[in-house]
Amino acid sequence: MAVALIVAAGRGERLGAPGPKAFVTLAGRPLVAWSLETLAAVPAVQRIVVAVPPELAPRGAGTDELGGVALPPGTVLVAGGATRSHSVRNALAAAGPSGPVLVHDAARPLAPADLFERALAALEHADAAVAAARVTDTIKEAEPGGAVRRTLDRSALWAIQTPQAFRREALVAALAQPDDVLAAATDDAWLVERAGGTVRVVESSPDNLKVTTRLDLRVAELLLAERC
Repeated sequence: MAVALIVAAGRGERLGAPGPKAFVTLAGRPLVAWSLETLAAVPAVQRIVVAVPPELAPRGAGTDELGGVALPPGTVLVAGGATRSHSVRNALAAAGPSGPVLVHDAARPLAPADLFERALAALEHADAAVAAARVTDTIKEAEPGGAVRRTLDRSALWAIQTPQAFRREALVAALAQPDDVLAAATDDAWLVERAGGTVRVVESSPDNLKVTTRLDLRVAELLLAERC
């Protein structure tokens, strides 16, 4: 059985939020609530660990709610770290023994349950599997001054998302890196690649967007309205 780690410790400066991004209201609910609900419906997930800003981490026996959201039974809250990968490392340490590990950003509230399941299934032939959407724009590599070096072949390019699934031992090894290496990681799969592990893409949709700006929040609201 798998454990799911939700990264919800971001401050949300680019969103212009007055508090942590994971608690910005999306369609009447805190952003993190959408991922919690979806993961609670994935049969393979036996436990959820949420990395939150340190001031929201419980002291003592724990809690059964988060920002007014009822937590699925067995959910654990842990203080996030200085960077994203530090938060993942803290969450994994609090997860206890498990099989494969799912890592998901609270800022991606539209990931469907089957995407988590397909990411886990892809671990049969890889150390890690990442949700990804095919790149449809023309992508050019440019010099720092703006001069174009070359146009990349977009047929081989993927925009990486979460969830990302990992064999537990591969993620543990990847996160056992110096703090400066973790700080440089934009996703945890890069750490596995860096260590020589195999990573596979699992095709997703651009609808699985990351809420970073107010426009993203509005688009997410419209997409959720279409689902209802």
